[in-house]
Amino acid sequence: MTPPPIGIDFGTTNSSIARATGPGEVELAHFTTATGLTDAYRSLLYMEQLKEQGRRTIKSWTGPEGIEHYLAADTKGRLIQSLKSFLSSRSLQGTEVFGRRVTLEDLIARILRDLREKAERQFGTGIVSAVAGRPVRFVGAEHEAENIYAEDRLRSAFQLAGFESVEFEMEPVAAAHYYESTLDHDELILIGDFGGGTSDFSLVHVGPAIRRRGRGPSDLLGNEGIGIAGDAFDSKIVRQLVSPALGAGTEIRSIDKMLPVPGWVYSKLERWHHLSFLRAKDVMDMLKSVHAQAMEPKKIEALMHLIREDLGYQLHRAVQRVKVDLSDNVVAEFRLADTFIDLAAVVERASFERWISEELEQIAACVDSLLSGCGVGAADVDMVFLTGGSSLVPAVRRIFETRFGRERLRTGNEFTSVARGLALKAADLAAR
Repeated sequence: MTPPPIGIDFGTTNSSIARATGPGEVELAHFTTATGLTDAYRSLLYMEQLKEQGRRTIKSWTGPEGIEHYLAADTKGRLIQSLKSFLSSRSLQGTEVFGRRVTLEDLIARILRDLREKAERQFGTGIVSAVAGRPVRFVGAEHEAENIYAEDRLRSAFQLAGFESVEFEMEPVAAAHYYESTLDHDELILIGDFGGGTSDFSLVHVGPAIRRRGRGPSDLLGNEGIGIAGDAFDSKIVRQLVSPALGAGTEIRSIDKMLPVPGWVYSKLERWHHLSFLRAKDVMDMLKSVHAQAMEPKKIEALMHLIREDLGYQLHRAVQRVKVDLSDNVVAEFRLADTFIDLAAVVERASFERWISEELEQIAACVDSLLSGCGVGAADVDMVFLTGGSSLVPAVRRIFETRFGRERLRTGNEFTSVARGLALKAADLAAR
């Protein structure tokens, strides 16, 4: 039996999987959550150490099940998120989980295995091969050698998850495959794919005539990418709204002088997926010492509670909620609350846009670099297709409205267009 053409978008925050069912037709895998079905599978892993029959065992869950077990646990285990962001790092080979050393590839494979098995049950067929997405530039990759290293690690994770073969496609090019399936004419398009960790752009010739003659290397004019996207926007919200309430910028009394509370803790806090790393004994001991000398001890106590209870998921959810609200409204309320912490603030969209102005400038420069590097003027681009969650941020959209005009912007299936396009790419490869 011929394996089905499968596309997998393993994302920093969410993942999705699709299969091609006919010419230009795609079926998405759906996953059960506490509130219904979703086609966006959270790219996270939750682990607990349990005592069963006198022996300690480690149990793990991924995606929606991982979230549900994490929220239900009285004593929190280990919640690990945004694993894709670490693939280019040679210094992060793995981590200790309840005294056991686990590689980054093993952790990613655990998520991919669940994705594969759940999709197999829905599709009613085994999955042994796939076309998978990868960013133009992995987070933290400064040179092509680091991109290759990250891709090799991701390939190893797929193999550990039971995939016999995997082909990689640039995520914006995959989105172009999906957009092309909606066309009845040829276009030169700019694809902007905004993930959690990266923003990627491609200039591609697409359309039915190109599909009929067969796509060639000359149809892809160029790619550019930058390690700035949704997570970078989130970090600015944490810096402005959360960190000050947890002691950032306050002081401690050390003998006869005043010193600032160590700032590196808040740098980790801004990257919410690093929060679990702060639960190390040496960090908590340091914070106990800071608390004893702090001029505002209640704020340090709240910081220690956030770390001790591993509230990274709640923090991320609060940040995401206000970011989404600011995409629809000029004013929104930020709220992070549990039994000990209660943070609330009114946020204006204009303030948020000031906080992320540097990131917006870098994204705009990346787009301009792609156009100039390809020798293409803005007027030569027929259409711009934007996908990914951060493509909904008004300030991001203005980058493209300014250069191309609002009438040339298209969006759709922001969270699944890459997976759809990867499945169509898989179908093209299978037909050769």
